[in-house]
Amino acid sequence: MTSSYGSRPKHLSSSPFAPKVEPTVEVFEVDDRVTHDLYGLGLVTKTDSHGVTVDFGSQTLRIVHPYSKLHHL
Repeated sequence: MTSSYGSRPKHLSSSPFAPKVEPTVEVFEVDDRVTHDLYGLGLVTKTDSHGVTVDFGSQTLRIVHPYSKLHHL
């Protein structure tokens, strides 16, 4: 017996409903100017595969993926 945990059903072309859109992942580089919904303006100082480190002036924070409240300027 096989289970389908974690798999999504196929979208049929005859379906009247739109398929779910895959979320886009933002890519940040060192020295990118960013804004955060809670912390304000900042500068990316370090990136790695799991997150970015941002200097907001008064504090430096590591923000992990997904970057839901972090946006490019």
